[in-house]
Amino acid sequence: MITKDTYVEDMVRDYPKTVSILMRRGVVCIKCGEPVWGTLGETLDRAGKDDQEDIIAELNASIAH
Repeated sequence: MITKDTYVEDMVRDYPKTVSILMRRGVVCIKCGEPVWGTLGETLDRAGKDDQEDIIAELNASIAH
């Protein structure tokens, strides 16, 4: 299960298809070359996303199939 506390680098490694969801949602900094991106919550905060729960729900739905 993906939560705000999930490290982005772990999520991308374990569920690579989540990258396209984040990019579509305007969270593109996950490919900026940083060695450690931090947690999903931190990344969404930096991207100014107010709909974090919706994004996390979509990410979890994508890995449930």
